[in-house]
Amino acid sequence: MAEQKNGLEGYFVTKGSKKLRYGYTTGSCAAAAAKAATWMLLSQKKIEKIDLLTPRGILLHLMPLDVCFDEQQASCAIRKDGGDDPDATDGLLVYAVVSKCGKTKEEQVFIDGGKGVGRITKPGLEQPVGAAAINRVPREMITEAVREVCEMCEYSEGIKVCISIPGGEEVAKKTFNPRLGIEGGLSVLGTSGIVVPMSEKALIASIRLEMEMKRKNGAKYLLLTPGNYGADFVKENTKFDVESSMKCSNYVGETLDMAVELGFLGVLFVAHIGKFVKVSGGIMNTHSRHSDARAELMCAHALRSGADLETAKAILETITTEEAMEIIRMHGLQDAVMEQMAEKVHQYMQHRVEGAIQTEAILFSNRFADRAFGVYSSGLAAGVAASFKKTIVV
Repeated sequence: MAEQKNGLEGYFVTKGSKKLRYGYTTGSCAAAAAKAATWMLLSQKKIEKIDLLTPRGILLHLMPLDVCFDEQQASCAIRKDGGDDPDATDGLLVYAVVSKCGKTKEEQVFIDGGKGVGRITKPGLEQPVGAAAINRVPREMITEAVREVCEMCEYSEGIKVCISIPGGEEVAKKTFNPRLGIEGGLSVLGTSGIVVPMSEKALIASIRLEMEMKRKNGAKYLLLTPGNYGADFVKENTKFDVESSMKCSNYVGETLDMAVELGFLGVLFVAHIGKFVKVSGGIMNTHSRHSDARAELMCAHALRSGADLETAKAILETITTEEAMEIIRMHGLQDAVMEQMAEKVHQYMQHRVEGAIQTEAILFSNRFADRAFGVYSSGLAAGVAASFKKTIVV
């Protein structure tokens, strides 16, 4: 029997002489399982394959496993395939159990997590305390997939979806979930629905290639974000063209080095404090496996800004920078802390480039999304304050 094609056969990256396969995320697994189970519940027919269009635009063809359904409930699983990317969740079954329910005015699809899916126990993460650790994009994917089937089957009532990952509790112990305050299992993740295998060297090379292209096309300054949070902030809060920005992932130091080497005049980073609080301590690779001194650095900035000992101790007990910022905000120190952080970020970036180019940053916290802080020099940031759509401190 020929192996079923999943839609990723033509997608790979090359590392040396090896071709590394793409994979798909736990979010894609959850959405596909929910879509297949909903179809079987509403049609009362078994299916051998389910199609799922990922946010990246790649159409997946996945096989529902362990299928079970009757007139009230249906369940099935999709096996996670991380491609050739090192992934602790590779091979796990992601289940969706769906059932009919009433519909509210606002919602048709109700999503929760079951066994093997973690629960949020600390504030400051993407989902609220008590919620299943199913991130925003996977929730949107599940909702869209289920609604699509409901429309096809002319079903207008509600659907409950429960996602579970058998074995997820044990696998989660190998991840940062316990440290982040996510207990009982894994997170359902993914912003594109696709896993792209990428070594650090290859990723830095791809960043350099994009920088080279911009320089060859006449760019003198770079607008940089570590990832999607920074890009979303640019799009939603500024008049900057987000399409002109580029992502540098965790490689702040390497990006600065390459900017100097390629002859740029300056760089402007737009970054969430969860990443750039590390830069304020001279840490130039912000990946958690390299370093994590977020609480300590938040505490240091708070002390410099006038925090007392009890406040400092409370900050040191936090899991996330947003949680720390909530404490700082309660004591009225947010402006001073953010300004202190921005100053240190500027200082350490200038140290990295040895003053060869301008290095500036806009830092923001989701706890007060209407405010941002930065240190700017006149040449790079002329008109920066006027570029904001909202009233933002700079």
